[in-house]
Amino acid sequence: MRILSSSLICPDPPWRDAHAASIAWTPSGLIAAWFAGSKEGRPDVAIWLARHGPRGWQEPVRSFVGRDGAGRAQPCWNPVLFRSARGQLLLFYKVGPRPRRWWGMRTISHDDGVSWSRPQRLPDGIFGPVKNKPLEPRPGVLLCGSSSEFFGWRCQIERSDDLGETWHRPILLNHPFKRLPGGFAANQATLVELGNGQLKALCRTKQGFIAECRSADGGRSWSRMQPTAIAHPNAAFDIQRLRDGRFLLVHHPGREGRSALLVSVSHDGEHFTPLKLLEDEPGFEFSYPFLIEDPDGLVHLVYSWKRRAIRHLVLDPGPSA
Repeated sequence: MRILSSSLICPDPPWRDAHAASIAWTPSGLIAAWFAGSKEGRPDVAIWLARHGPRGWQEPVRSFVGRDGAGRAQPCWNPVLFRSARGQLLLFYKVGPRPRRWWGMRTISHDDGVSWSRPQRLPDGIFGPVKNKPLEPRPGVLLCGSSSEFFGWRCQIERSDDLGETWHRPILLNHPFKRLPGGFAANQATLVELGNGQLKALCRTKQGFIAECRSADGGRSWSRMQPTAIAHPNAAFDIQRLRDGRFLLVHHPGREGRSALLVSVSHDGEHFTPLKLLEDEPGFEFSYPFLIEDPDGLVHLVYSWKRRAIRHLVLDPGPSA
């Protein structure tokens, strides 16, 4: 694997704290989203967008702010960009004073992110993809890895058959009380297709490892949550299945800390081998990775860089062995 380019989306940012970036490819170029403001959780934290042009990343724009029903300012959280098979660009994000009390929002663009529809609040109990991109098993059908923190950390699968206009009742993946069977303190379910209708949900936990659930019927039902052999701190990660069949996992090595960021590779989606260390600087945070593969087979990765800026890497994964 080679790093073809590395850049900060905004080297001299107007905010003090930036986090939770996502990225999408469009025919007009890349677009990235993240939340930023004075500090995570403060009312001035908004969703920022930036587009990538011929000369690199353009000046970011403070694009969406949070308001409650009374019009009071509320912080924004965890934007997720996704380009559908039909070409619409979706943006999901959260609004609320903290994760236990946030709600989901959705907006849509028909011109590659130049303009957006008026953001709509999602139904109660539906949050959309809470950290990483959804799957689209058929055009217009979304399977979203999501989670709730109302009564402990609970992962859930949310399904929409019309790109988020309407939603099915979510499927819960775990019980939040660790002392009970299937009990895990888990959130931020991340979905990946294994092939032949087989899906896996990888979940962040507070227990020092990544947990997983499996579906053999395209996401209609799921197995009980189980630990994997992947040690990981209480932090986000992302996984991408490449068109050549390999799986890339961007994660933190070990059970503690967010100061190192690693790419690991798998040929079966089960067993991962370390491939390339991207960051390793004690005392700083490199976190919340988000991966996509573009039509040319290049991998684009964005992540929080020292909680000050968003870094964008273009990776050549190299030939499959």
